[in-house]
Amino acid sequence: MMCSTEFFKQSQVFDSLTKEIDPLKEKVKDMLMASAVDPIEKVKLIDTLLRLGVSYHFENDIENQLANIFNSHQNLFSGDGHDLSSTSIVFRVFRQYGFKMSCDVFNKFTDTDGKFKEALMDDVKGMLNLYEAAFLRIHGENVLEEALAFTTANLKSLAKKSSPNLAKQIENALDQPLNKCPPRLAARTYVSFYEEEESRNETLLKFAKLDFNRVQILHKQELSQMARFWDENKFSSELPYARERYVEGYTWLNSVFFEPCYTKWRVILTKIMVLVSILDDTFDAYGTPEEHQRLIDALKRWEMSALDEVQDYTKVLCKAVLIVYDEIAEEAEKEGRSYGVPYAKDALIRLVTNYQAELQWHHDGCVPTFEEYTSVAMKTSTYDTFITISYIGMGKMAGIEAFEWQRNDPKIMKALNVIGRLMNDIVSHKFEQSREHAPSSVECYMKQHNLSEELTLKEFEKLLEDAWKDVNEECMRPTVVPRDLLLRQLNFARPSYFFYKHGDGYTHPEFVKDEICALFVDPIPI
Repeated sequence: MMCSTEFFKQSQVFDSLTKEIDPLKEKVKDMLMASAVDPIEKVKLIDTLLRLGVSYHFENDIENQLANIFNSHQNLFSGDGHDLSSTSIVFRVFRQYGFKMSCDVFNKFTDTDGKFKEALMDDVKGMLNLYEAAFLRIHGENVLEEALAFTTANLKSLAKKSSPNLAKQIENALDQPLNKCPPRLAARTYVSFYEEEESRNETLLKFAKLDFNRVQILHKQELSQMARFWDENKFSSELPYARERYVEGYTWLNSVFFEPCYTKWRVILTKIMVLVSILDDTFDAYGTPEEHQRLIDALKRWEMSALDEVQDYTKVLCKAVLIVYDEIAEEAEKEGRSYGVPYAKDALIRLVTNYQAELQWHHDGCVPTFEEYTSVAMKTSTYDTFITISYIGMGKMAGIEAFEWQRNDPKIMKALNVIGRLMNDIVSHKFEQSREHAPSSVECYMKQHNLSEELTLKEFEKLLEDAWKDVNEECMRPTVVPRDLLLRQLNFARPSYFFYKHGDGYTHPEFVKDEICALFVDPIPI
């Protein structure tokens, strides 16, 4: 935990770095706004800013530049003059910003049978960029399905023939595709790669390094606040069954919005994630259904007098929930967005009610059908709870219409719940079944369809890919709600892949220790 003296020193360093990056920021903006730059080179510059993690400084300028290029250059890739790498980068950047560029731009790289030309394997960087572009595909884009299969099958062998830096980029991309990577982790990783590029721009590199270290200081301070929150509530001694996961929770929420302007809401959201994690553990492994129902009934009242109705072991938890939601209400009122608070409370009640329904299956010895399971368990992915609260912190763009839209379980929300639920169940179901846990989606699907675990997991891979396509499609313009709100939803899904790709990294943080240290402990050497 950071003491007050250390906190003050860190704040001074933050201010000093802010002053140091300001002139660099102006130079970078001049590069971005230069009118004589070729449109494809302009998009490549935007991609570099995006991948270095500094595009947030220029979002309005970037959106305007891309809109102008997209609308004014409909035939940007007509003819054969542009290589695979440039085509892939421009396609990916437009898609990332919601501009629905046609995947037909890749047809010229395929044979008459729709297969990508074998000669493309001579362009390793192009293959890597095609691979990353393919993760922005939506339903029905067969050329991108073929692109992903083609690049995935060949990149590993191509890495052996590449420079050390390019080989590391390929290895990283195969492990953590850009579109499924938390933004800060993607930036921290790419800075190291960019530093080794012969064509690097030293101004961009210095700007990215200083800005990463500057924002990291703020994130360290926020983590210190979370350590204090955990200790002051005595969760370890009062609720010894609960996982101490505020660092992992903070890492997840940091993906949703890392920018300095969201510091207050990042801390509030992490407090909620800590409390939801404890609620999950409470319903999962402690107490009886009757005790859990009393806890739900107490939470529904949203007043301190309700503490008299719950078991002693849940008083500290229930009290902490009420205090943090009072904090949400207070901050929302200050910012003129009190209308979001009832939606935040409703989302939590729906979550714990579904926790109880899952637990009832276990107590009844019931294995529901996959459809019955998903009607309940998709809601316990927790995404709805956190996204609803994040909207309160997003400013005026999240009006009451956005909260209504979110509560009505839109298509993107259904897809996010699939990603969150299945990714978690795939890595955790064996351990959970060994301790008489409620059935997971894996067990339900296996029993209903009489399939082996191996075949079930293959089916889940298809469901996950379809869900990612739904997310991509819902982020394309025009959108029902402001794109920045949809981006936060996408950013909430990205840590699912990060935490669960090699096991349950949320429950067993040793899987992700190195990445967390890179994000919040170790500054980038200048």
